[in-house]
Amino acid sequence: MEINEFWDAVLRQDAAAIREYFHPDAWVNWHNTDEHFTVEEFIRANCEYPGQWAGEVEKVVTVSDQIVTAVHVYNGEGTMSFHVASFIHVTDGKIGSIDEYWGDDGEAPQWRRDKHIGTKIHD
Repeated sequence: MEINEFWDAVLRQDAAAIREYFHPDAWVNWHNTDEHFTVEEFIRANCEYPGQWAGEVEKVVTVSDQIVTAVHVYNGEGTMSFHVASFIHVTDGKIGSIDEYWGDDGEAPQWRRDKHIGTKIHD
C-alpha cells in the first residue's frame, strides 16, 4: 500500500480513490472529537468538508502491519492549518483501521510565551 498516494486522494477529496485503499470492514476513529466512522461515513466526512485542501506528509514510520503518519493539512485560503497523526493498521494490503489525532496549528499559549520557554521549530 502506498501511503503517500492514499493521502493525496484524501487531500483531493476523491471518494472513489479513497475507497480503494480500505478493507471492506474498516473503520476510522477521530479521537479529538470522539467519533467512530465506517469507511463510507469517513469518506462523506472527508469529501463533503467545505473548501479545497492541500498538505504534506511530513513523516512515515512503518512497523509490521502498522503505518504511522504525521501530515500537515491546510486549506487553500491559508486560513486553517492542522497537523494530524494517523495510526493505520493494514489488513491484507488494505487499511483495516485508522486512529487519528488532529490538532489545530497556532501560536503557543500566552502563559508559555510569558515564561520565555521553548523556541520555534520553524521560522
